[in-house]
Amino acid sequence: MRQIAVVGAGAWGTALANLAGRAGANVTLWARDPAHAMEMAATGVNARRLPGVPLAPTISPTAELGDVATADFLLLAVPTQALRATALALAPFAPRGAPIVICAKGIERQTGLFPSQIIAEILPDNPPAILSGPSFAIDVAKGLPTAVTLAAETEERAAALAQALAAPWFRLYHSTDMRGVEIGGAAKNVLAIASGITAGRQLGASAGAALIARGFAELTRFGRALGADPATLTGLSGLGDLVLTCSSQQSRNFAFGFALGQGMSIAAASADGKLVEGVHTCGILLELARQKSVEMPIATAVEAVVSGRMEIDAAIEALLARPAKPERAEHDRDSSW
Repeated sequence: MRQIAVVGAGAWGTALANLAGRAGANVTLWARDPAHAMEMAATGVNARRLPGVPLAPTISPTAELGDVATADFLLLAVPTQALRATALALAPFAPRGAPIVICAKGIERQTGLFPSQIIAEILPDNPPAILSGPSFAIDVAKGLPTAVTLAAETEERAAALAQALAAPWFRLYHSTDMRGVEIGGAAKNVLAIASGITAGRQLGASAGAALIARGFAELTRFGRALGADPATLTGLSGLGDLVLTCSSQQSRNFAFGFALGQGMSIAAASADGKLVEGVHTCGILLELARQKSVEMPIATAVEAVVSGRMEIDAAIEALLARPAKPERAEHDRDSSW
């Protein structure tokens, strides 16, 4: 697997392209904007999305989707809500049989589908895989130690893809629990908004720790109801990613929640134009939870706040006013805050 295409030239796509390029692969890096692709080709750096990090010499920026046609496998690094449109555009060019590693986190709002389901629907000849875990693009780009999970339908495919992307500082654990990995990536973004609100409201470290713990309980209940392996939920793509996203201003979801907690309006907190996946995910996450009779009070509070139906202080008060109950094992999906 020495020919790799990365579809999406954001910070994460560029970091992954550099990772593959440093490992010796020939990498096609597709950018939607032709001017962006030309800039990267001319300067050898993605100044728009990952400034200060030179592109590996084996990376070829392009704005032509046809240039991915020779890839052994593809990395799809576009937001979940743009995944369907990108896959449809990619369909005429995707090499038959080439795996597509999805690097997005979330659930499609209109359909309730997870990323792997979207790819299976639109590109049935390209087996999907999922790359997820506690990782920031800048850390990977700088070669800082990072560990993530790569899940595919078969053990053999997951191991082969993980080996193709591995580096001394980038450790990949492989799995066949694609749905569990996707659930962790989707739910943690919603919970990170709540964590950011807690920090922005200066509710203290104790409240922050309690929120992460009870948020993980919600993620676990939801994941088990949808068939996830409990080991996946306690692993890198579940608990690991939740802890990272709920504890750093580098997380867009946490930073958005922090701004809300400090009193900014939703419009002002979104003014920098950065994508906040948790905002797009929370409504459909709760709809899927209701279908499975899973209670998610923290995610419910987040949805009420970002939809404008409830003020932050009222949401906090509602959570704290919930009846006290025993802390039970999370295999009992009825246990809740």
